[in-house]
Amino acid sequence: MPDSAHTPVVAPTAPTVRLGAPERLSRMIALPTVSAELEQRGMGDFDAFRDLLAELYPLVHEHLALEQPHELGLLFHWRGASDADPLVLMAHYDVVPAVEADGWTFPPFEGRIHDGSVWGRGALDDKGPMLVLLEAVENLLADGFVPARDVYLSFGGNEEDHGSAGRAIADLFHERGITPWLVLDEGGAIVDAPLPFVKVPAAMVGVGEKGIVSLRLEAESKGGHASAPPTNTPTDRIARAVHRLHPNPFPKRVPVSARAMLRSFTPHTKGAPRVLLQALTAMPWVTARVFARLGGEPAAIVHTTVAATMLEGGTAHNVLPSQAAAVLNLRIAPGETVEGTAARVRRVIRDRHVSVTVLDGNDPSPESATDSPAFHAIEAAVAASYPEAITAPYLVMAATDSRWFHRFSPAVFRFAPLAMTAAQRAAIHGVDESVTFDSLERGERFHRALIESLEA
Repeated sequence: MPDSAHTPVVAPTAPTVRLGAPERLSRMIALPTVSAELEQRGMGDFDAFRDLLAELYPLVHEHLALEQPHELGLLFHWRGASDADPLVLMAHYDVVPAVEADGWTFPPFEGRIHDGSVWGRGALDDKGPMLVLLEAVENLLADGFVPARDVYLSFGGNEEDHGSAGRAIADLFHERGITPWLVLDEGGAIVDAPLPFVKVPAAMVGVGEKGIVSLRLEAESKGGHASAPPTNTPTDRIARAVHRLHPNPFPKRVPVSARAMLRSFTPHTKGAPRVLLQALTAMPWVTARVFARLGGEPAAIVHTTVAATMLEGGTAHNVLPSQAAAVLNLRIAPGETVEGTAARVRRVIRDRHVSVTVLDGNDPSPESATDSPAFHAIEAAVAASYPEAITAPYLVMAATDSRWFHRFSPAVFRFAPLAMTAAQRAAIHGVDESVTFDSLERGERFHRALIESLEA
């Protein structure tokens, strides 16, 4: 059992906060709800997770109506005092696979509480953000609070595996003609250095997200003995095709959100960094090249990224394969499409013997406006929970379940109210995922402030 000595102290500003949030998150992590392994593992852990939520959050289950538009989708409805357009708060409770042998300090599905943090797969993506949301609602219900407008809690159980549960929930809203006032899902976080030359705590709020497409490259031949290889085997063709996609062949552009992000940083910097930010804001063509040279997240903002994630071919060490293939995962920049991305890949590969097939994909989302009451409400909640941080818009590189709401909702944002260092962000989908007690407390405070600020 977790050490009770690690139970966080209740903040004076939140006297009704229940003790034990780290322990509750530990129990959530201990259930390996790995959606990519659902076929092998079955529904047992997912069913147990739903039962655990009922145990941990009794007031949520007593006062909010629950329906399941999908076997892995949970939608809670908290009726407000008016019929104004609702607030939709999202999270997902599935996680990606984790293997202890990869070098985890603690077993990934133990939910170890150690040194002021909760460790394990899902601590940040996305059970930690889900927990602070539920904590806020449970605490408000304990106070007898009634929101000024309806609040929905939307939880998907397969966001990491195409997100059909999240889509089913969004479809339900669309069918019922419900247009949310604000949709808030995972995405950004509180970071200490949003850019290498910007050292200011910032709440990075995603106003849009890149598209995504998976492409399968495939080449075939008659095979044969490895002692007499032809000029181009299927593996040769696939290797050459992947190599031709590097360096990145997609155009570099600065999305609207990136320029807004730079403008938001400028007043909080001095000296050379401020001059650089002003120049980058004024000259987007320079910004695109600078960000591309920085690599990592800055580079991903300004162009479609290409990653070869799967390779296959061959049956024996001395037999020429009759077939070889690769799967590419591309994150599509604003202004481009799934169809156009696949066409460019075909042009760059320049090999009629390599087929390029679209396995699945979604175009980039539009970018939500930052001069809106919904965005200002997020800013105010950040000020209440992380007063040292500024709020800045940005483009989310990954895909979230919130993308399904963009068809009919104009205000869709992506922000998990947890502080994440660069090392913590790198641990998402990696090794040693963890979240601090302080982040959990502040995350609860963020959601409580956001809900309490709602107006009819």
